[in-house]
Amino acid sequence: MEAAVAIVGLLFVLFVLAGVFVTVKAVKAAKRGVDRTVAHARRTVEDTTLRARQLAQPGVVGELAQLRLSLRTSMRATQEVLYGGSPDDASLSEAIGLFERLSAHGHELDDELKRLEREPDRATIGTRLPDLRERLERITHSAESLRWAARDRARKFADDDLASLSDQIDVESGALRHWTRVEDATDPLRAPVPGRPESTGPGRPESAGPGETKTPGRGQATDGPARSGAAGSSDAAARSWGPAPEDPPAITARDPRTQPSYPWQKAPRTEDTTR
Repeated sequence: MEAAVAIVGLLFVLFVLAGVFVTVKAVKAAKRGVDRTVAHARRTVEDTTLRARQLAQPGVVGELAQLRLSLRTSMRATQEVLYGGSPDDASLSEAIGLFERLSAHGHELDDELKRLEREPDRATIGTRLPDLRERLERITHSAESLRWAARDRARKFADDDLASLSDQIDVESGALRHWTRVEDATDPLRAPVPGRPESTGPGRPESAGPGETKTPGRGQATDGPARSGAAGSSDAAARSWGPAPEDPPAITARDPRTQPSYPWQKAPRTEDTTR
């Protein structure tokens, strides 16, 4: 009895611990979701404010807003490309490390531009704008190099995969058309079909036409039974109802009711399936 009570108590403690663990995980996941939503909303508000300031306040303040907007747009686009392609391409890990180091310089420049927006001395801001613009161009150029290199790499992999897939489809298409063959009389590998007249050539006797009698030439003997037997077999093969032995076999049509349906395939009509 005491053992049963101990087991029940242990199970209860395990259930409580499992419930606490699941609750903590759910709370952390919800907190991450809220943080992402808040960060996205904050970025949207800041971008909208910068665009409005760029249009409404020409001059030094508008140029600072334009520089910040260009920096944020370039860095965000590069981050999406690198982190989006990293699950499929492990080689982007080094590029992500370089981008994180570049992001530190980008955050530093963005903070400096933000401080200059609250600077009342417009003349000092004007003197520092060329240096800030040069730093921005260097950072955005490096970000664009990483972004386009990652895109070119992904496109190259896609092109290689498409070429390999096309080759496999061509091989499979040829295998599915195994019943077709070239009907060429000049093909030396084509076997003669019984009952079909062949073209005359050097060393091949000419076949006698209907109603004509082949006269044996000098040095040729008439083998009546063998020739009549060959003619009889040819006539029997020509008069037979079935296909010739060397003709390709007929392909049995598939039942449309047993075929799989696809989203782009129309459903068979009722009269076709009941016929």
